[in-house]
Amino acid sequence: MPREKLQPMRRTIRRHQLREMVPLADTTIYELERRGEFPRRFRLSARCVVWDQGEVEAWLDERRRISDAKTDKRAPIPDVRLRKARPVKPSVRGREGPSQADRA
Repeated sequence: MPREKLQPMRRTIRRHQLREMVPLADTTIYELERRGEFPRRFRLSARCVVWDQGEVEAWLDERRRISDAKTDKRAPIPDVRLRKARPVKPSVRGREGPSQADRA
């Protein structure tokens, strides 16, 4: 078969390789996939899930283009004054409860 007729070899990447390329949490990637905003994974076998490396690289290029054009959607800066309560961290001292200074 002549080389011109051969299709280029498609590369796939597994989850650990994807994490090296895309520094997002797994849940974020799955949510983006569900919404159709990230390349979909597919199964090679019952226990092997992969992504198309070319599709992931194209997605990264698109994200860079959007970022450079400053057309990406950003989350609004939260107004901490609107919070109903502040979480209280447990005492470092142990189980004895809050100190006199903490109660004041």
